[in-house]
Amino acid sequence: MTQQMLTRRQMLKLLLASGSTAALAACGAATTTQTPTSPPANDEAETGAPAVVSEPGSTVNITYWGSFSGNLGEAEQAMVSSFNAAQSDVVVDYQFQGNYEETAQKFTAGLQANTIPDVILLSDVWWFSFYVAGMISQLDSLAQAEGVDFSDYEPALLNEGVRQGKHFWIPFARSTPLFYYNKEIWAEVGLPDRAPETWAEFEEWAPQLIEREGTTMRRAAYVHPNGASYIAWLFQPVVWQHGGQYSTDDFTMTMTDSDTLRAAQFFQDSARSNGWATLVPDINTDFIGGTAASMMASTGSLAGLTSNAPFDVGVGFLPKETNFGCCTGGAGLAIPSGAPAEKQQAAMKFIAFVTNVEQAGVWARNTGYMPVRISTKATPDMVNFFNENPNFKTAVDQLPLTQAQDAARVFVRNGDQIIGKGLERIIINGEDPSTVFTDVNAELTRVAEPILEDLREVEG
Repeated sequence: MTQQMLTRRQMLKLLLASGSTAALAACGAATTTQTPTSPPANDEAETGAPAVVSEPGSTVNITYWGSFSGNLGEAEQAMVSSFNAAQSDVVVDYQFQGNYEETAQKFTAGLQANTIPDVILLSDVWWFSFYVAGMISQLDSLAQAEGVDFSDYEPALLNEGVRQGKHFWIPFARSTPLFYYNKEIWAEVGLPDRAPETWAEFEEWAPQLIEREGTTMRRAAYVHPNGASYIAWLFQPVVWQHGGQYSTDDFTMTMTDSDTLRAAQFFQDSARSNGWATLVPDINTDFIGGTAASMMASTGSLAGLTSNAPFDVGVGFLPKETNFGCCTGGAGLAIPSGAPAEKQQAAMKFIAFVTNVEQAGVWARNTGYMPVRISTKATPDMVNFFNENPNFKTAVDQLPLTQAQDAARVFVRNGDQIIGKGLERIIINGEDPSTVFTDVNAELTRVAEPILEDLREVEG
């Protein structure tokens, strides 16, 4: 793979500024510029990994770009501090870059300015774009040098970062949706202390959960996020539950499939003709504030909701319709291409630490994200934690039933927003799902074409 081909992908697929001819940067601190080094092609074999420290007594300094704020940000910083305290070969400089989208956008801009990190947190909808562009490294040899045992990672989480048998994205802050409910409201109206088993059952419960003041709904039975807050992620399992899908594995879009449209009609009816749901910018705020009795939300919100809600929080598996459906989500760790070998090995040392059996448990207990290692679930600390916090065990129990998301959302650039905006038209504007999803299907198909072209170049 030539430098010119990589620059083309950088320009067209990551939407960098038109006409720029900036070469890819060597990985370095976000505030410094280094001489560019040609990154390896995705299909090239990795060279043997060197020792992390090239000279006795020296230390490798690397930069990590993270994406969490609040309680999650504190947990993320604590992981970095634990790593720095646990060994003396590598020092990680943690730099918060904003949310997932802002981190990816800054990485894109940094590729032009030669100011990119040595290790980066990339979400489920971003890592693939950088993989196709040749801007993240193959990790197998680096992982082998650190003794990383990929067979002990949860397959449902690890395999999403594998292309042609090679690892490019290691699971870290991985999640699934859960059904959350307010136990206090549930008890108040006499509902059983559990999540609904089916959407039909929930629709029977919903009228009891609603509170109105005139024509104003003071409390909704359920709350949807808007397009900017990942409604397309939470709609993904609902589509599967109704027997539909966003797309096939070969990027054929299926937004106009009858079962996909049936799921869209269900979402529209929930907020309009049936009137038991609302759509808001921040579902967690409404749930904690008591203006929504239930919601679907990430397991990554579990620790924060449990701590901040003034009521007991209940969780359960997602409701079924025609069948069960639940997707994975969240973010993983990647190493940008083109860094000096010593920096890349230091970055992998950090990844190996924060995803090891012990630290995967620390992270899961502090956040609610999935323990990414199989062995973690059987550690004494985790077993005790599950016994004391059964809600967290529910999330782990649901994991084997999950599946990777459809390509339309995670592999098509801006697929999440394209689908999310369509859902807003359906739910807020009351537009016909068939008309809207015909538009969405066409846009996803158009946007996917250059991705498929580049994918053929990378993978054949």
